Amino acid sequence: MSKQSLRTQTAAIRKQLWLSPSLFLDRHPIPPEVIFLSTALVVGLGTGVGAVVFRYLIHLFSWVGFVWIPSVTEAWGKSYVVFVPTIGGLIVGLLIYYFAREAKGHGVPEVMESVALRGGRIRPIVAVIKSLASSICIGSGGSVGREGPIVQIGSAIGSTVGQWLKLSDARVSNLVACGAAGGIAATFNAPIAGVMFGMEIILGGRFGVPYFSSVVISAVAASAVGRAAFGDAPAFAIPFQYGIKSLWEFSFYPILGILSALVAVAFVRGLYGFEDWFDQWQKVPEWFKPAVGGAILGLVALLYPLVTHVTWSQTPQIYNVGYTVIEDVLTHGVTLQFALALLLLKLLATSLTLGSGGSGGIFAPALFMGAMLGAAFALLLNHLPLGFSVLPGAYALVGMAAVFAASAHAPVTAVIILFELTGDYRVILPLLLTVAVATLLAKHLLHDESIYTLKLTRRGVRLHQGRDVDVLEAVFVGEVMDMTPPTVTGTMTLSDFRTYLFQSHHHGVAVLDDKGTLVGVASLQDLERAMQQPGWENLPVSQIMSENMLTVTPDQSIGTALKLLAQRDIGRIPVVDKAVPPHLLGLIRRTSIARAYQLGILRREDLQDRASQIRSRQSAGDTEFVELIVQPGSQVAGQLVRDLQLPEECLLTTRRHRDHRHILHGDDRLEVGDTIIALCAPDHIYEVRKVFQ
Repeated sequence: MSKQSLRTQTAAIRKQLWLSPSLFLDRHPIPPEVIFLSTALVVGLGTGVGAVVFRYLIHLFSWVGFVWIPSVTEAWGKSYVVFVPTIGGLIVGLLIYYFAREAKGHGVPEVMESVALRGGRIRPIVAVIKSLASSICIGSGGSVGREGPIVQIGSAIGSTVGQWLKLSDARVSNLVACGAAGGIAATFNAPIAGVMFGMEIILGGRFGVPYFSSVVISAVAASAVGRAAFGDAPAFAIPFQYGIKSLWEFSFYPILGILSALVAVAFVRGLYGFEDWFDQWQKVPEWFKPAVGGAILGLVALLYPLVTHVTWSQTPQIYNVGYTVIEDVLTHGVTLQFALALLLLKLLATSLTLGSGGSGGIFAPALFMGAMLGAAFALLLNHLPLGFSVLPGAYALVGMAAVFAASAHAPVTAVIILFELTGDYRVILPLLLTVAVATLLAKHLLHDESIYTLKLTRRGVRLHQGRDVDVLEAVFVGEVMDMTPPTVTGTMTLSDFRTYLFQSHHHGVAVLDDKGTLVGVASLQDLERAMQQPGWENLPVSQIMSENMLTVTPDQSIGTALKLLAQRDIGRIPVVDKAVPPHLLGLIRRTSIARAYQLGILRREDLQDRASQIRSRQSAGDTEFVELIVQPGSQVAGQLVRDLQLPEECLLTTRRHRDHRHILHGDDRLEVGDTIIALCAPDHIYEVRKVFQ
């Protein structure tokens, strides 16, 4: 072999090793711990750089929108507050619609979904489009935060590194969490809070040593880059020493916790209510809706000084991230009218921005509303004859953490990040008390759904403790119910009933009347209680049965049935006809739950296997989730899933049918109005959308 040929072959091998670093790892075995921690370091540094670039982009577009444009349109007065967010929304809509649908919204749910369903795999282009879309949205006045975008940007960087090295799903998911932690650490100068965010929300509380170590390294590296660019000062400068002035204040902070939970629930409901409202506009192109939302937001900003007498000079207070307004509240104080007005206006502005399809986070709006709520609450207290005055700034600080914790169900992250954003540790006791009350109440009011998980639930993806798919939501009651349930008549004597139970070995039965209509449920426990009375043998079953019974229908999920079983600590629930409730169709027992769980596991594994096969056929795993709606007259309306003629590179995953959401399987029949989430190769998205229209 000539020297030239040898050099050519060597160069080809080096190029191959560069393009496929997994070959290098195979040829040169490296300890897993070294790979684990070094990749976390790389992701942290990359995320730190991404956070710096992202913040400079926000400054650039903010200068264009609210310095340069007002200067060249000075003759038009303050009309720029309407057309700047409108133009920004149009650009954002086009970027998201044509390049990366995952960049729509606040970003964190998409990261959680990728960890739960796709082994942490996120398309690299998401980092680029999310950076541009969110910076334009915030810079043009969108009422959103910068933490959601940088979390998604960092997660995309982590996922890209993991996929490039061809690491396992668990390692890729861990690098996604590293990127999320690094994003929070770099953009807020809050490394500890970044670690807590990655572990508590993205990984759902998996605090194992390998996970924790890598996330810490990434957060520290990203924070170091951020501090090098922006300095080491906390995000909010607090000139006062806040604390408890009287022990009576411990009776006020739980009330603030209750109010924070109510504001958080209103925030979550309002955000997704506006999203549903914009989704109903079928004749308006999806890419144009953010522009409409921006125009409405501009009109609100232009008109609210006339109604609330809260004035602004250059930029409305409800625009952008809002940290300047928060700092004014913490340092200079506000009036009660100002605080209440901006609380409601910020909720409306954020719901408009994100509900219409804008791109940005919910962290900063939650802090904004919490600060206004806390300040307003303190000002109200100062109007009462308490014998002492409270500091509005202290209550504003606590309100910030409480509203975010109640919205995101992340109390640990909320407490830690407040400390790092303010550098003030003097309100720890009221802070912990208020955050605990707010989080518990919000969980109850939102049925354990946070502002992050609710977005996925609405797509048919339910997460268990933030990281695992709730498989029981993928199985219907009608699939596992006992279709020949034991029944007795209400006129049967208890003596005969006891004999029946002993011979059949049943612990409970459905009770029917003479017409075969379900009238109640009777159990062995009911019989044992009745046997304490004299002459019990001749009593009818109707006297001991439970008439106020819980029932389910065949099209409800087993997850719903399980919650009802736990609610009253019962062992069985009758399944009734949806059209004629008294008609008994079957019975769900605790043994049915076990069968449903196994079936759900098989379905989820099958779904993940098929998704992996589709990704493996694409270069670099280039697939994306798309939302499809079954339109009237479409080819798929009325067809079974297994009979659909779709490209091999398209997989239907979940379905929202009326009020129910579940993982699809072959026996499902699609109906008009169903919302379907599909995993599809980009080249086939247009083809699949055409089939559903």
